[in-house]
Amino acid sequence: MARIAGVNLPDKKRVEFALRYIYGIGPRRSGLICKEAGVADSRRVFELTDDEILRIRSVIDRDYQVEGDLRRTVSMNVKRLMDLGCYRGLRHRKGLPVHGQRTHTNARTRKGKARAIPGKKKVTK
Repeated sequence: MARIAGVNLPDKKRVEFALRYIYGIGPRRSGLICKEAGVADSRRVFELTDDEILRIRSVIDRDYQVEGDLRRTVSMNVKRLMDLGCYRGLRHRKGLPVHGQRTHTNARTRKGKARAIPGKKKVTK
């Protein structure tokens, strides 16, 4: 089992797809990493030699910010917005959608489970 950037890559998957298990590496980056390391992206992880794993690891360490460093950077960016008190920071602080989505209906993922308002009666006709 190959371990890159603190993540165990699944053995049976192709390298192109296995690299996506690392936070910060998506479809495009995984292809670029394979090409730069000189590894055929169609090969399976268990077929890789130690030298190829080292080359992939060195490319990722040299060129990309992944896993813990990337998570820390993203959380620091959000914290900076909240400390500034700008509009986006206030939306983060209140747990509401940040990018202008409607909240009258929907936005349940950000707002959480709907809570009933005590004392409010439903309109009946």
